[in-house]
Amino acid sequence: MTIKINNLTKLYDDRKVLDDISFEVKDGEVLAVIGFSGSGKSTILKLISGLIEADGGEIKVDDGDIAMVFQYSALFDSLNVFDNISFALHERKEFRKKYTPEQIKFMVAKCLEIVGLPGIEEKFPHELSGGMQKRVSLARAIITNPKYILYDEPTAGLDPIASTVIENYILRLSQDIHATSVLVTHQMSTIKRCANRVIMLYNGKIVFEGTPDDLIKQDNPYTRQFVTGAIDGPMKITASSF
Repeated sequence: MTIKINNLTKLYDDRKVLDDISFEVKDGEVLAVIGFSGSGKSTILKLISGLIEADGGEIKVDDGDIAMVFQYSALFDSLNVFDNISFALHERKEFRKKYTPEQIKFMVAKCLEIVGLPGIEEKFPHELSGGMQKRVSLARAIITNPKYILYDEPTAGLDPIASTVIENYILRLSQDIHATSVLVTHQMSTIKRCANRVIMLYNGKIVFEGTPDDLIKQDNPYTRQFVTGAIDGPMKITASSF
């Protein structure tokens, strides 16, 4: 399964957040999208998932379900873990009446086992740690057996150990269900451990494309500034970057 982006443009008011960019996500690949805040990373995920429409260009996605893992889990506070994970099976018309209650119960249990949280179906989000909530959001994402998984900063707000746990599950999902993934992140450990390839956005354009090793080499001023966290460099920090 592949995702092809051709000459994609997106405007917010008069500002081009994405300016005629093109790239491809290969079958089974984990592509990391990096850049300053406000550089259009999350916009790419919203465009691929169909949450918003492009102002120019095209997005080609081979047939298959697309799942989204949101930055702050986005679990429904009023629903328990079971109902959060099974939500899509009840609400999306292509899944309604497809499975019996017993089948859904088995599927939810299986997804929780995959993310290392068996037996918590009756708990509510407020009873879970931030890392556990992230893992429940992963379980919710895979309940539909997606061909594509879009991750919006999945390790944001987590301590290093919890981040490593989430990274391990991203790798496992990529390997076990062979999902083609797009991963928005700022975290170098996530880039190095999870990504096969990286693109960097700045000022609406792709200013770097390569492997995590290529990024770490810092062979151009954009990668050097990102990896070292330098204020001085070709990427100018503005109020909209925060």
